[in-house]
Amino acid sequence: MATEIKKYSDELLAAQPIGYWSGEAYRRVVGRIRADLATEGLTQPHWWILNHVVGNPEEWDRARLIHRLARFDDLDIDFDGVFDDLLKRGWITQRQDGTFVITEAGEAGRTRAADRAHQALAQVHDGIAPHEYATALNVLRRMIANLGGDADLP
Repeated sequence: MATEIKKYSDELLAAQPIGYWSGEAYRRVVGRIRADLATEGLTQPHWWILNHVVGNPEEWDRARLIHRLARFDDLDIDFDGVFDDLLKRGWITQRQDGTFVITEAGEAGRTRAADRAHQALAQVHDGIAPHEYATALNVLRRMIANLGGDADLP
């Protein structure tokens, strides 16, 4: 059940600072995701790598995947260290051509983390209709484009 929020006029809401609200949403959503992943001993970069590898194992070698994920990095991540950790855990293996394959253990861990991610997503979306969510994203995309950023889907 959605948490009730206080109602305000459109005029009052329109005067609110987007930096505060987008920042608070980021901290809450990403904080929840990072806490859930930590229960598996994972970070977001672990999660990103596992999902890319499982989605298209023929495509992703280390250099290509680091290049792809760099745009999401807000923590100055040592991606090589994350790859090495996943290899050491036995969650991915590297083929002769340099591409990666997820292992049975890696898929089991990824599935457990995905279950937690789905619970977080349900909590975030609680009380928000799909068209409301789409509208919110399009407003953010417009703001990003207005400031010269890439507003395409990742």
